[in-house]
Amino acid sequence: MVNHTSSEIVRDLTVQGYALTQGPLNPQEAAALAGTLGTLVPQSTGELTYDIMAHPGFEKVRDTRSAHTLRPHTEAPGQNPPPRYLALHCRVQATCGGGQTMLADAHAFVAGLSDQDRHLVHESELYWPSYVEDADVKGLWKPLVERTEHGTINRLSCTLLRTGGYSEDLDEQAGPHEPPLGAEGVALAQQALDFFQDNKVSVLIPEDAMLIWDNHRMFHSRSAFTDTRRRLTRYWIAD
Repeated sequence: MVNHTSSEIVRDLTVQGYALTQGPLNPQEAAALAGTLGTLVPQSTGELTYDIMAHPGFEKVRDTRSAHTLRPHTEAPGQNPPPRYLALHCRVQATCGGGQTMLADAHAFVAGLSDQDRHLVHESELYWPSYVEDADVKGLWKPLVERTEHGTINRLSCTLLRTGGYSEDLDEQAGPHEPPLGAEGVALAQQALDFFQDNKVSVLIPEDAMLIWDNHRMFHSRSAFTDTRRRLTRYWIAD
């Protein structure tokens, strides 16, 4: 029995930026519930769902296919606009105590910046690559905080600001490119990491439950885990 109605989810998203539905939800119910918030849109694979699990061979890379900690980021910042909401349906919960989804409010982070850094996040554009590099999928140039007629869009990838790429080789000190905002961007990434550490909400999603958050407002990351049976199904939702 789902213990959240659509109106309760919208209330929680408005007030705190995220909502946790306890379920239990089967895959069809999870997709239907996510669809009440908007339109489910294809992800980088072209499918409406994406299974998040650790894959052999990605032990040295920091991304969703490994079991390592993920740095704070927003989803699909190279899209215009990025998906408004993300939903994670837990299919198999990690039993090791790790694999928690962590969230923090970008509005509070920006409000606490110095005048110089607020100018940086509002006015300095950087290139956000797409997740899929082909002729039809391009990245774009945008600031970290974009004001639009429909509201504010926050973009972040601490890994991109630090290394110039979304995936980080754990054996390398530098990424594939130079940091896109130079030393100022690297320092801003550290501020975001520090803010996240002090202000994050950690959620170990119950099995068959779903966590939903406002991707234009919330930074998210994930703690490391050792139980590689962990499996989540992700949905991208557009307004």
